[in-house]
Amino acid sequence: MSLDPEMLARALARMAGGATLPLSNLARLSGGANMESWSFDWGGAGYVLRRAPSAEMMEGRPISHAVEAALVRAACAGGVRAPEVVGELHADDDLGTGYVMKRVVAEVNPVKILADPPPSLIADLAREMARIHAITPRDDLALPFVDTAEALAELRKRFIAYGGDRPIIALALKWCEDNLPATTPPRLVHGDLRMGNVMVAPDGLAVVLDWELAHWGDAHEDLAYGCMTVWRFGHIDKPAFGCADLESYFTAYEAAGGGPVDRARFRFWLVYRTLWWALGCIQMIDFWRSGMDRSLERAVIGRRTSENELDLLLLLEDDAPEAERGPVTLDAPPPVRRKGEPSPVELLEAVREWVDNDIKSKAEGRDKFMAAVAMNALGMLIREQENPMDVHDKALADDILAGHATLATPGLLARLRKAALAKLSNDVPKYAALGAARQKWTGAA
Repeated sequence: MSLDPEMLARALARMAGGATLPLSNLARLSGGANMESWSFDWGGAGYVLRRAPSAEMMEGRPISHAVEAALVRAACAGGVRAPEVVGELHADDDLGTGYVMKRVVAEVNPVKILADPPPSLIADLAREMARIHAITPRDDLALPFVDTAEALAELRKRFIAYGGDRPIIALALKWCEDNLPATTPPRLVHGDLRMGNVMVAPDGLAVVLDWELAHWGDAHEDLAYGCMTVWRFGHIDKPAFGCADLESYFTAYEAAGGGPVDRARFRFWLVYRTLWWALGCIQMIDFWRSGMDRSLERAVIGRRTSENELDLLLLLEDDAPEAERGPVTLDAPPPVRRKGEPSPVELLEAVREWVDNDIKSKAEGRDKFMAAVAMNALGMLIREQENPMDVHDKALADDILAGHATLATPGLLARLRKAALAKLSNDVPKYAALGAARQKWTGAA
């Protein structure tokens, strides 16, 4: 969506008490599946506007932008390296809802950060997390309290609403219900603290971003979230944020003033948040179908559920009897290429090549990013045409939720492994955990 620079300039003047300063270099930042972020220079300094273009996009969200801005200010006051908020949008600005922050100059791309992370990075992350968790519920921060049992029940409702027909998701949901931890004193939980939502300078962590999912809850939720496989960005051998081992991470957190790390509670939240994101990916296509956000990015993220399904199976399979954890054999017939008129695969390949050669190669900024998203979508369709498969199985999912089928059921783990490998091979074949799982489960590279 576009942003009128004149309207933004008027809003900034209001925030500055009427001062009119030159606005330049307005550009939307890449990514931002949930919220828009716009970078600009104003009066010789750099700023970022975080906003939702319409009130409708904020419906159902746990906190408003006004509360989010107050939270970021409180985090800064508590010593957290959070952005400096300079003002909020008002309804009269006619720009939606949001707030303006001073721009931080540092690297945000996880791939670049994790290629050569600063030696202090895991200690920095642990320190910031400990400072966040030192903030306890208070009246001036109107954040929701998250009860784990209630949140899990809501995930079950969402799963059923989405069809309730993905057996691996059902398996994870049932496991979480059976392993629900006891309640713990609530702390501030960032809710989305991971690579991609932090900026890193050569000497260490610079700032913690994206506070929209913050709430009062279990600190272990934050501890686990950044360790999800999907947020390691290929560095799956370093389970703590893709840059360290878990014990170094836990030790650094406790040394920074965080509470003792309960390993069983950590595992619960690692499974829970992977399950949560699996359902979150499915929810993205609901935004698209409803017309709330018809962006291609929303639709494509809906296919990333298969990443989480594979990760969930890797997290849970050790609970299966040893006899069920033997290697599986995959049957993948080679694709058939015919002569004559172009096949669906060939037409899709032609469109993909056109996007690559005529669109992506000439695009810049977000347009280049979206061209890459389009190429990913076309690749998914090509692979699905060549290797059609369906992971939806309502009867099996129902049996798992009811406890009639478990990882001790003969053949179930092998069946789920095959389905997870095939589905993710179609959706995201470059996902790092796919190769590791294929080798572990089949012995093939």
